Amino acid sequence: MQLVVARIGRAHGIRGEVTVEVRTDEPELRLAPGAVLATDPAERGPLRIETGRVHSGRLLLRFAGVGDRGAAEALRNTLLIAEIDPDEVPDDPDEYYDHQLVDLDVVTTEGVHVGRIEEIAHLPAQDLLVVRRADGGEVLVPFVEEIVPEIDLEEQKAVISPPPGLLDESEAR
Repeated sequence: MQLVVARIGRAHGIRGEVTVEVRTDEPELRLAPGAVLATDPAERGPLRIETGRVHSGRLLLRFAGVGDRGAAEALRNTLLIAEIDPDEVPDDPDEYYDHQLVDLDVVTTEGVHVGRIEEIAHLPAQDLLVVRRADGGEVLVPFVEEIVPEIDLEEQKAVISPPPGLLDESEAR
């Protein structure tokens, strides 16, 4: 199974380093020197990480064969994709991979069926569960513990405690 772990940003310096927008909770595992990552678009990879370091709060990577600023800049906006075992789960029991959440039934704490998780939207402020309702409508549920107190992978459901207006707004669309 493939998992997007980062997006390449702009070039940093003149020796081929790039900034990366990390999209994994396990960068030390997925973005370590020696890791070989597939890319999107595919023709830009695969890329092997030679070095990695943090500079001013940003992760900088250098890839094998990328030795100057021009080559680094050509990689801008490329997604880095790691191959993972589909049965692998994050170390933290309160973390989930997107593929574990997609297609879960969503029910309220009172047992009312809301819909199914269609995708996970990763935004800068927080992640959102994109829930497709039975009527075809969509509701965006902030993926925070106060609103999504329970994920039950065995039962294939996500239990939500929606604040007032969250579900009502989606019905009005």
